[in-house]
Amino acid sequence: MLKYLRLLLLPLNPLYALVVYLRNKLYDWGIFRSTGFDLPIICVGNLAVGGAGKTPTTEYLAKLLAAYKVAILSRGYGRKTKGFLLADDNATAQTIGDEPLQYYHKFKNVTVAVCEDRLTGIRKLKDSHDVILLDDAYQHRKVKAGINVLLFEFAKINQYQLLMPAGNLREPFSGIKRAQMVLITKSPTAVTAAVRDKLLAKLNLDPQQDLAFSHIDYRKLTHLYTGAATEFQEKQEVFLLTGIANPAPLKQYLASKPIYIQSFEYPDHHCFTEKEIGTLVAAFQKHPAKEKIIVTTEKDGQRLLDNNLKDLLLNLPIYYLPIANEINTTDKYRFDQKILDYVASAKRFDKIH
Repeated sequence: MLKYLRLLLLPLNPLYALVVYLRNKLYDWGIFRSTGFDLPIICVGNLAVGGAGKTPTTEYLAKLLAAYKVAILSRGYGRKTKGFLLADDNATAQTIGDEPLQYYHKFKNVTVAVCEDRLTGIRKLKDSHDVILLDDAYQHRKVKAGINVLLFEFAKINQYQLLMPAGNLREPFSGIKRAQMVLITKSPTAVTAAVRDKLLAKLNLDPQQDLAFSHIDYRKLTHLYTGAATEFQEKQEVFLLTGIANPAPLKQYLASKPIYIQSFEYPDHHCFTEKEIGTLVAAFQKHPAKEKIIVTTEKDGQRLLDNNLKDLLLNLPIYYLPIANEINTTDKYRFDQKILDYVASAKRFDKIH
């Protein structure tokens, strides 16, 4: 229904396209300035809104660059605060956003910060870090990243997509030309040469632009509050709670398990209410199955750490399903080496472009 309602906004698309086109051209022509910095900066982003796998890709890069002092800088989508904030033990999804909170909980040796103005954020981080990862900043052209990693979902790359506000594209497909690396996420673990060639032709990449494929690796279920790991049980009743942009791959994965699923779906970054969680808990408790659990995503789990929601769920078997974005075997060495070579060789000097 929402998709059809958005089509009513189609008359506004030409105006949006014109604004985006002029803005990009003003940066391309140097009328608007992009600022480069004296340390390696890697941007992870996409052309569409949500769902391409930016969070697990950023996590992959953080692990790859573990030998360096890394900072992850995000806007902190959905937070109720403003300005520059460093994540700490008092941080919540409300103060820094669910994805930065996930980074903070997962990487103890990585600095996690949020700032809606990435330029300001980088200036506060650059003197004490070796490399900065920008999460979802492809359209933030005030910053000139050394490497832009642009993501596309495998299942959607061949679909026709509209610009906002009627569609999900933030900018026209021509924006791909700013990327140094293009990563097709949520792919099969092995991509045939024919499929690769077809996508290379569609993307029309320049010789210096690198193409790689990645796939989702699902890990063991992890208890949201205790950290205990477990596996799905045969004929288990699973109450699935999601508030992500694209739950389809997750549901497809769960469909391969010998389980029964009851789905409670909400929009991306949804701020769960006590009433909504109460409805989930009531359905769980009412169901007669002996084997039953509540399952959510790792990102959604960050929003369930709120004390009021935690009180409703604390004594229940609630688990999140961790995922990792793994680069396909045929592309992994080349992808990793390009990132590592850039970080190792980037010279430290300030410049205005």
